[in-house]
Amino acid sequence: MSALVKSSLARKWVMALSGLFLVIFLTQHFVINITSVIAPDTFNEWSHFMGYNPLVQFVLQPILLGGLIVHFIMGIVLEIRNNRARPIKYVDFRGNENSTWVSRNMIITGLVVLAFLGLHMYDFWAHEIAYKFIYAEPESPTRYYAETVHKFEPIWRVVLYVLSFVLLAMHLWHGFNSSFQSMGVKSVKRGDGLKKFCYAWSVAIPAGFIFIALYHHFVGLQ
Repeated sequence: MSALVKSSLARKWVMALSGLFLVIFLTQHFVINITSVIAPDTFNEWSHFMGYNPLVQFVLQPILLGGLIVHFIMGIVLEIRNNRARPIKYVDFRGNENSTWVSRNMIITGLVVLAFLGLHMYDFWAHEIAYKFIYAEPESPTRYYAETVHKFEPIWRVVLYVLSFVLLAMHLWHGFNSSFQSMGVKSVKRGDGLKKFCYAWSVAIPAGFIFIALYHHFVGLQ
């Protein structure tokens, strides 16, 4: 096997593993956030733990940021290399008969999701950093629920969150399955239970985040 092929396979593996790592993070993030709807006290407790635990702050958080950067950089690299490998467009292109819109535009949905993550980090991560290190406010273990409800008061922010999670679902619809395929998991290629799970998860988790945003907007206004 040539060095070029090995390099290509390595890039696909890095893309797949970093994507699966982010899937795990997204699941954990959802589990914490959904408690803001069903158990606000638990949400405050877990959020305070995540915000002040040294292991989370100084070990897991940098690892997450690194995984995010690697995934998106590798996605751009693969997109550029794939385009260079096909300088001439297919003559007989029939849209969804050859591939889905999502699979052909993963870079677009990925970049939109990345832009959304910037807004999300500004809303929550940057606020947390300012609260703890710039303004040096005292610990307040019960502040997180009220702050979350306050963030979802403006309708424009809710609309952006909803649209972003719809695009995230589209990105995951193709990407989650592709991660396993890149690693040679045959059950995904055959359409067995793992593939069905990937599709179900890709819809359920973003839909859950949409529900959280809508819930806090409409219930919080009452």
